[in-house]
Amino acid sequence: TDNSEVLPESIPSAPGTLPHFIEEPDDAYIIKSNPIALRCKARPAMQIFFKCNGEWVHQNEHVSEESLDERSGLKVREVFINVTRQQVEDFHGPEDYWCQCVAWSHLGTSKSRKASVRIAYLRKNFEQDPQGREVPIEGMIVLHCRPPEGVPAAEVEWLKNEEPIDSEQDENIDTRADHNLIIRQARLSDSGNYTCMAANIVAKRRSLSATVVVYVNGGWSSWTEWSACNVRCGRGWQKRSRTCTNPAPLNGGAFCEGMSVQKITCTSLCPVDGSWEVWSEWSVCSPECEHLRIRECTAPPPRNGGKFCEGLSQESENCTDGLCILDKKPLHEIKPQSIENASDIALYSGLGAAVVAVAVLVIGVTLYRRSQSDYGVDVIDSSALTGGFQTFNFKTVRQGNPLLLNSSMQPDLTVSRTYSGPICLQDPLDKELMTESSLFNPLSDIKVKVQSSFMVSLGVSERAEYRGKNHSGTFPHGNNRSFSTMHPRNKTPYIQNLSSLPTRTELRTTGVFGHLGGRLVMPNTGVSLLIPHGAIPEENSWEIYMSINQGEPSLQSDGSEVLLSPEVTCGPPDMTVTTPFALTIPHCADVSSEHWNIHLKKRTQQGKWEEVMSVEDESTSCYCLLDPFACHVLLDSFGTYALTGEPITDCAVKQLKVAVFGCMSCNSLDYNLRVYCVDNTPWAFQEVVSDERHQGGQLLEEPKLLHFKGNTFSLQISVLDIPPFLWRIKPFTACQEVPFSRVWCSNRQPLHCAFSLERYTPTTTQLSCKICIRQLKGHEQILQVQTSILESERETITFFAQEDSTFPAQTGPKAFKIPYSIRQRICATFDTPNAKGKDWQMLAQKNSINRNLSYFATQSSPSAVILNLWEARHQHDGDLDSLACALEEIGRTHTKLSNITEPQLDEADFNYSRQNGV
Repeated sequence: TDNSEVLPESIPSAPGTLPHFIEEPDDAYIIKSNPIALRCKARPAMQIFFKCNGEWVHQNEHVSEESLDERSGLKVREVFINVTRQQVEDFHGPEDYWCQCVAWSHLGTSKSRKASVRIAYLRKNFEQDPQGREVPIEGMIVLHCRPPEGVPAAEVEWLKNEEPIDSEQDENIDTRADHNLIIRQARLSDSGNYTCMAANIVAKRRSLSATVVVYVNGGWSSWTEWSACNVRCGRGWQKRSRTCTNPAPLNGGAFCEGMSVQKITCTSLCPVDGSWEVWSEWSVCSPECEHLRIRECTAPPPRNGGKFCEGLSQESENCTDGLCILDKKPLHEIKPQSIENASDIALYSGLGAAVVAVAVLVIGVTLYRRSQSDYGVDVIDSSALTGGFQTFNFKTVRQGNPLLLNSSMQPDLTVSRTYSGPICLQDPLDKELMTESSLFNPLSDIKVKVQSSFMVSLGVSERAEYRGKNHSGTFPHGNNRSFSTMHPRNKTPYIQNLSSLPTRTELRTTGVFGHLGGRLVMPNTGVSLLIPHGAIPEENSWEIYMSINQGEPSLQSDGSEVLLSPEVTCGPPDMTVTTPFALTIPHCADVSSEHWNIHLKKRTQQGKWEEVMSVEDESTSCYCLLDPFACHVLLDSFGTYALTGEPITDCAVKQLKVAVFGCMSCNSLDYNLRVYCVDNTPWAFQEVVSDERHQGGQLLEEPKLLHFKGNTFSLQISVLDIPPFLWRIKPFTACQEVPFSRVWCSNRQPLHCAFSLERYTPTTTQLSCKICIRQLKGHEQILQVQTSILESERETITFFAQEDSTFPAQTGPKAFKIPYSIRQRICATFDTPNAKGKDWQMLAQKNSINRNLSYFATQSSPSAVILNLWEARHQHDGDLDSLACALEEIGRTHTKLSNITEPQLDEADFNYSRQNGV
């Protein structure tokens, strides 16, 4: 009989009892391709058969054993069957695959419970990975984990620094709530790397590690006692201090807010020395021929520790002019007059010495001024108005000065010349180098606009003219800059830019590629070029180059259109490829089709720019895939390309990278802060880093991202929380404002604002302050500066990760993540149309390629082009897991993919990482 044969539901009745199941079949899971056995045992039982999914299992598939129960004497029968993976996969019903036993005895039949059979599996990717947290001490930490889908459901275990967490031993930790990890009160010891482990009977999976940092915000200590008044007499001050050590900031915690020193005024009573009253009248002459007079120390009396009057309080003398002699002796003596004569001599000598000293001083000052006037330079200190930049006005040089190179030349007095920037004359040689020709080189004319809110806008003319003569000369040491003079009629202001720095025209890299293809990377710029395998004919090789324009952009924006990426050139232009190559260009737009209309443009041989396509358009000539930070373009011709954007609404956002650099000024007490706002592309920031290295600048804080809206509101940059009594900023320069148009088109020149801080004493070596960068009615970012101005003590912050700078050119198989053999099998499988839709279109959809699929349909191997695009997107951050999951979802019924196993993909991933030094 076959499987559909209907077995009898009962056998003719006979004396006895109904069958009783001693063992019933249990639910089971098929692991990989191993079959499972279902068992059941009953007594008394003449026959036992399995029924699966409502159909009887063929009797030949049953294995039965018969025995006799010694206690009851009843017949016991045990039966088992095997269920394979193929049987379960072929079943298509409203419920899981199930089986049950039916046992017969002389009295009738009995049925066992239904046992379900399911295929066990565990996906590779977690539905939710735990995310890193920064929490204050004693705060609550909640790490969410949703394990991969699996049958049976995965059990979750948490690891901290690769060690299992036992919540039963630590009452502060709870891991029972829906696989989440909860730490009720964070401790410093809870900082570490946390990993979620999911496991079932098939496999184990590890989530991404989440770094938890428990930080401590700084707290003030108690105030010290007030110090004594700083003056002994009159009005002064006394102070008290406190330190940020209760507790001290830890693990990036905030520094204490408020003042570390307080001062109050105090008044000390001045000591008053006593002074004598006038003498009293003489007394009556006594029998001893003397009379007396007295005086008191009461005009005023001594107070507050003042000195008592010096001298006698009582005086007596002979009252008979010496005629009365007692005991034959004079009663008084006549005082000599020589003392008064000596006092007059000392007075006249002092006056003579003072006259001589004054005469010598006058002669010295006169000689010094004559020696200084030979230079023909008047220095006017106007730092209070120029925001920390010293301003020098140079007058006409005197004729015949031997210190100047060309003293006969007459200057053009119709043009004002002002140099704005830190200048230090460190020795007399510096003054000699300031020749006439250098003094009349074009210099920047800076305008200062003081607003009521204490903001200063510094501006330089956009189109500078100089109507005088240009002459070669030298400038003081350490000032390697070029300058321009503003035409009086041009009043357009904008913040100082880096135009004064040496310009570079392009950044370039090359590599030789053949039939095996490869990858060309521009280090630290985000620009790369992928040459697919077979794009270059066999036995041919080309030297392919790639460069970035670092000069003034040749693409001039029309209307509201802005440049969103660097201008990237790849070549040679006469080279042809048989398969589209992938060009990756970084951009700074916050991608949203509702707010931006983004275009790909190409420069023609005549130097004009023409639109290739809009990113949202359908095209068969090229393909654009826009990611959050880069655009991947499939092209078949080399040339110069760039991305432009046209904002559709005011909510269009450009991503700006803000960073602060610092360096010592030529004045040992000054420290310069330079705040940059550049497009959020690695190339733009690399240009800033290169310029800062030339100037000796040091990155003081990790750069941050600022979302700048196209709502026409300007940008404000301000310095906050400067430590009082340690540092001070030049007047009116604590806040600077940048016009909207200058920021919106900032890709043309890196935008920066400069701030000059001054120490009160050379012993101050630590600087702590905040830089606030915000758009009016927009986003705001805070840069926390906490550094040592001493280079030996300063902590170095890395500019770039070195992930793509080691191998700028990779050729052959090591340049690709997917091995060529596996790529061939995938293409052979998906290039063939499938009636169920499981072809290259499904492969594109599973890799988030949902638009402009008509482009791939025109290619000889659509799957190969899709895999090339996948390689370009996952150059740094991708492994083969995502591709493996896509193949697992859509390739189960493809026998051609059955030999592409997970270990093969893992081994390929490992080999790629090893070859590229990861």
